Parts: sequence; C-alpha cells; structure tokens
Amino acid sequence: MIGGLFIYNHKGEILISRIYRDDIARNAVDAFRVNVIHARSQIRSPVTNIARTSFFHLKKANIWITAVTRQNVNAAMVFEMLHKTLALMTSYFGKVSEEAIKSNFVLIYELLDEILDFGYPQKTDSGILKTFITQQGIKTTSAEEQTKITNQVTGQIGWRREGIKYRRNELFLDVLENVNLLMNAQGKVLSAHVSGRVVMRSYLSGMPECKFGMNDKIITDNKDKDTSATADVATKKKNAGIAIDDCTFHQCVKLSKFETERSISFIPPDGEFELMRYRTTKDISFPFRIIPLVREIGKTKMEIKVVLKSNYRPALLGQKIEVKIPTPVTTAGVNLMCNKGRSKYKSSENAVVWRIKRMAGLKEAQLTAEIELLPSTENRKWQRPPISMNFEVSSCPSH
Repeated sequence: MIGGLFIYNHKGEILISRIYRDDIARNAVDAFRVNVIHARSQIRSPVTNIARTSFFHLKKANIWITAVTRQNVNAAMVFEMLHKTLALMTSYFGKVSEEAIKSNFVLIYELLDEILDFGYPQKTDSGILKTFITQQGIKTTSAEEQTKITNQVTGQIGWRREGIKYRRNELFLDVLENVNLLMNAQGKVLSAHVSGRVVMRSYLSGMPECKFGMNDKIITDNKDKDTSATADVATKKKNAGIAIDDCTFHQCVKLSKFETERSISFIPPDGEFELMRYRTTKDISFPFRIIPLVREIGKTKMEIKVVLKSNYRPALLGQKIEVKIPTPVTTAGVNLMCNKGRSKYKSSENAVVWRIKRMAGLKEAQLTAEIELLPSTENRKWQRPPISMNFEVSSCPSH
C-alpha cells in the first residue's frame, strides 16, 4: 500500500514527512519537488512515476499533499484517502494552509498515525477520531470512556455514538440528480444517463433504524440476468420500479436487506451524510429540449438560432439556467437578441453564454446570434461543437 505521505508548500519545502515502509527512501522527497513542483511544464496528471516510484498528489491552495508507493496500488483508494486526510484537517483546524499546518504539525502526525497503519488506511471518520484526539493531543479517558471509544472503533456501528438526544426528532432528505445528455444535430439521443445522490440530514435521538426506498423497489440490471428479455420487461412493468445500472451506499446501509428485500435499511450517522449514489440510463425524461438552427450567410456571416423548451410541469420552476453556445474560432463580432434572460459573447471561451434566472414549465425561450466572421484562407468546415447547459429544477424527477 502507501509507502509514505508528504506535505509540501508552494516552494517545495517539506512541511510534513511520514514514511510507513522501508522501500521509500528520503530522496523521494526531492524527486517529487524537482520533477513536479519545480517542473517547467504544467503537470496535468495527478499521478507521476519517477524511477519506479508512483507519486499521487493533490493540490489545495498553496499546499501539495502527496502519497508515495512502489507497489501497484488501487489509485482510486489512494485519492480517496488523500481527500479524507484533507477533510480531517479541515474538520480539526479549518482552512488548510501552510501556517495552519505549521501550527498543528503535532496534531497532524497523530492523525497520520491513526489514519494509516503500515501504509494501510484504517480510521478516517472525524467523529470517531475526535473522541480521543484533540487539538492539544490525545485526550485522557476513563475506563468507561475508553470502552466506548473501543466499541466505536471496532464495533459494527462506528459511525454513530450512543447517547444522542434531541428535543425534536427530524430527518431531511434531498435527491440531487445530474442529467448528462449527448444529442446529434438531427435531435437523436446518442447517450444519456442520470447520476444521482441521496443526501440526508439526521437529527434523531438514540439508535433509530430507518428504512428508505424508491417507488418501494429498486430494480438493478444485474438482477435476474438469466431470465429472458420479455420476462424482464414484464417484471419491471409489474413492479413499476426504477431501473438502476449501479449504485453505492454509505457504510451504515445493511446490504443483506437490500439484496433480499430491495429496501435500504440503515442506522443513520448524526448530522449530514451521503446515503447513496446511483446511475441510470433507462427511461430518462429530460427537463429541457434545445433546438438549434445554424445558417451560414456567405463566408463572413453566420446566424445561429436556439430555441429552449421546458418539458416539466407548469407548477415547477427552473432556475440558474445557463446555455453555452459555441462559436467559430474566426468570430469577429456577435449581435445578440433573446426574448428571455440575458446573453453575452465571451471571446475567451469562443462561446455565447445565455443565462435565464427563472423559467416555468412548458414554456419556450429563443435566442438569435448574428455572427461576423474574419476572412480565412482555410476551407475547413466548422465542426459545430455541442451546446452545453446547466440548470436547477426542484422536485423534477428524471423518470
């Protein structure tokens, strides 16, 4: 696993150095400084291989945090550990900066000893670590408190401490979805998927067990693969569930119940947490539809018309709508007209940005861009890059 962990400032000076394995030499510190931090060319990849040693790094403000290994490790797990380390530092002393690291270096070494054991990630939950690691050092605990800590670290419910009490029990749930769509010029959908997150805020007393479901049942693609396609479609229609391609859960979810009952049963952590993530590619209803029309007028003029239609219910409201319409590289000037919102040409991005604050359901908006082009000797036709869009629509399901 991880052989060492180093934290540098923007000058390449080492702030924290913790070596977990003997296969990492001290000169690894200098190798990363010379080849990455002081490199003349911009380093785009977060993974750098130098002399059969892999350096996984993250940069936050003027701080570089780097994990070093000589083994073939799981890169995703290493980056997850680095992000957790940054999150722990933020949880303990707020903003992660050079001054904060120098002021709390003793605490950081204590955290690194708890997070990693011989290079293997162990405890990264701030709620558990804060029970026995404080700003000043390791907290002195009684025998009873020590037992509670041990139960939290090694027990089945390490994400929630006992004895939590609230005057009023409350549970908030948000489903956040990102719709990703690629469509050709003829309006045919080339690819589409929805990435969703279920975020919860729990203010419940004791150790409550909650049950959560989507339309009472979740149908995953890997269920009943041996059945025929006709039977599978009939089952889905009968259950009227949501077809999900893949999903991941918080550690509090009881996977055995999910496998047997297709329900999400869990004892929630206290406060805000992400219960699950999912992705689906079937039966997606798109909140908006964009209809572009490009008309070339000779070699020095072009007209682009974009019609934006909202497909959700009239009672709903779309907000923070931003449509980015690419323009040719040879664009000299743009004259814009829109019947809703505001539009602006950004030469640095070679695009027209159209922003609409609010838009009700089943409405239509239109933008016209008259573009003047510089004369060009190249006969290459403009490739017409895709139009991109960002928006927020509350209470609008993707299915």
